[in-house]
Amino acid sequence: MDYILETNALCKSYGKAQILKDVAVHIPKGSIYGLIGKNGAGKTTLMRVLTGLQRPSSGTYAISGVSDTDADISKVRRRIGSLVESPALYKDMSAYENMKIQSLNLGLPSYDHIDELLKITGLADTGRKPAGKFSLGMRGRLGIALAMCGDPDILILDEPVNGLDPQGMIEIREMILELNKKKGTTILISSHLLDELSRVATHYGFIDRGRIIREISKEDLEKSLNKTTTLKVTDVPGTLKVLDRESVKYEVISDDGIMLFDCMMNPSEIISSLSAEGITVTGFNQNEESLESYFMNLLSEGDN
Repeated sequence: MDYILETNALCKSYGKAQILKDVAVHIPKGSIYGLIGKNGAGKTTLMRVLTGLQRPSSGTYAISGVSDTDADISKVRRRIGSLVESPALYKDMSAYENMKIQSLNLGLPSYDHIDELLKITGLADTGRKPAGKFSLGMRGRLGIALAMCGDPDILILDEPVNGLDPQGMIEIREMILELNKKKGTTILISSHLLDELSRVATHYGFIDRGRIIREISKEDLEKSLNKTTTLKVTDVPGTLKVLDRESVKYEVISDDGIMLFDCMMNPSEIISSLSAEGITVTGFNQNEESLESYFMNLLSEGDN
């Protein structure tokens, strides 16, 4: 697999406090990589190291195959856009003026990209309205637009939907998906809102107490999530005979209810098999383990 960003035994300490411990991250090119961890797990510190805001205490990382010890790393790092913690905005200036200053700071030869980025981030109609009067969601979108100046290959976002209302979350989510799809931008994003993160991420890295405890693709995660099916039937003993014949794991939960675990049969197959035995299904409900539950189970495994 082609990784655009990798770390190897990356460590970061402040005095005697070790924040990152032998971190190994592998971010595929073109992915949306969700970094998940509790507060204080090391998410922001990792992002600050990767963007060059802080130096690692030990270990290495590579961006587009260039090691952080290479003399060319500063050139490669220019291909990273980031929004770590709150966006730095000129509050008395418009969105366009903020973008213009950012473009000057990056040494870009023209401002042709500004209108497109403001359109993508939903800020094209803000006119001369100063950023200080923007809503929290608008400021977040402007921060991402600033990070996208220079058309970076990698976008690093630390809690971009923190504090937003549902509409603001939807706007940021759609923008992230559009940047990834239309521009092919690789995105590293952290969030404690795991349901929201699950709507955009293609890969996940779980971090706990400074260590990456698991990396997994969305496809493999969905395969590993615990799935249950609850049935209500007219004949429980007869249903159990059918389930035993099909080697389905189950638990009787009431006089007319049975819970199936990780059943590979689809709903129509279950209903058809029971119907053939004269059994009527009066209730049917499928549930899948959430990303939050999966993460909490990972933490429990680590504690044990």
